[in-house]
Parts: sequence; C-alpha cells; structure tokens
Amino acid sequence: MKIIYKDSDSKSIDWAAYSPSIYFDAKEPFFPVRIGVTIFREPGNSPSVIDRYIDFTNELTDYVIEYAIYFDYDIGHLYELEHVWVYIGKDGSVVDAEASFHGWYFKALLKDHSNLENDTHVRLYSQPGKHAFAPMIELMELVPNLHRAAYEEAGDGGLLVPEIFKGDFETNDEINGMVTNYLQGRKFRPSLKFVRYSIPHNLYTTWNELYNEIPERIKARIGELRRDQGVASG
Repeated sequence: MKIIYKDSDSKSIDWAAYSPSIYFDAKEPFFPVRIGVTIFREPGNSPSVIDRYIDFTNELTDYVIEYAIYFDYDIGHLYELEHVWVYIGKDGSVVDAEASFHGWYFKALLKDHSNLENDTHVRLYSQPGKHAFAPMIELMELVPNLHRAAYEEAGDGGLLVPEIFKGDFETNDEINGMVTNYLQGRKFRPSLKFVRYSIPHNLYTTWNELYNEIPERIKARIGELRRDQGVASG
C-alpha cells in the first residue's frame, strides 16, 4: 500500500460540509464514483496534482479543502480525476474556491458570491461528458469542441495513465480499443440543460485511500470490458 500524504487531519472535518454543488448535463452518462479529501492547514503541494501548490498566506483563510473527484470514465477515456479547492475562513465562511479545467484551473467562486449555495457549497457546472468545472454556463459555450467531444470524439483517449500512476497500471492498443468501443456506445449530444447532482455520502474518503483504490478500479474496469466485449485476457 502506498502512503504519500499525512492526511490524518482530513478525518477531523465534515467532508460534505463544504463540498461543491455540481450540476451535470441532463444527458450526462458518467458521475463521480469516489471523492478523495485532503485538508491543508498550511500551504503545501497537492498530493494529487503534480506542480499544484496550495497557497493561502492571507489573514482570512484558516484552511483549504481539496476535493479530488474521481470518475471511472468521461466520454473520452477511462480514468478521470477533477479537482475543487475550497478556502475556509477563520469564521467558517467560504472565502475563495478554485476548480480544475482541462489541466488548468479557474476561480470557482464569483466575486459577488452569487454561486454560493446555502453559504457553504460552491455551485459549479460540469462540461458535458468531459467534467471540467466552471462557475458559469457561459464559459462552457467557449469550449471549441463542446459538442464534438461528447459525440464524434467519444472514446478517442483510450485509457489515460497519468504520471502519478505510472507503474501501477498501463495501456496498449487492445485496451484503448476496448475503451473506445465502450464509449462510442455511450456518446450523446449535450442538452446544455444542467441538473444538480446530490453527492452520496459514501463517496467521500481520504486522498490516500482513493490513491490506493484507483489502480484496482482500473483493473476491474478492464476486466469488465474484456468480459462484455468477449476479448480474451492477454
């Protein structure tokens, strides 16, 4: 078992108290399966994002919660990990937030806090099929392949093997082909009508636990694809 972050403090916080309020396209086929939580009591490197430093050296912020939101699939590939960072003030309020967007991240809390639900949950919209997060639907409409990504380009990524999991699982043409076949069968035309998703409480865990779980989930999904598509194990 790999332990890469001392996250005992993560269990001292109500993980759902500040979790994002995510809205998915009404036709979305894939939803989160696990959410790994890390608590930052002081600035430091994210354990789940390479070269992501969590900085909060202001007088307002008490701590930061990182939500590493894992999907087995998006419409383009097997393996999908997105992030939301929520900055909690010394008075318990949400003072800032950020969310991942195609390898980068946006501010997730609008200046007027108008996308803050019940004062604690940042409202975010998930790109149909691709799960990049943004605080405004209008930002989704600026994505050039917004519609193609969920239909013509479905499955074109095969199995992703990110740097943090190199050596834990791997891919090849056979696996990529099975993933493409599976996702081509689930392609859709985005409706751009968004529906609030209620996160089941049993999805939350620590990042360490999720980090150890992901390779096993990948192996299980590959096994399912082999069985469903009648492919012999190599």
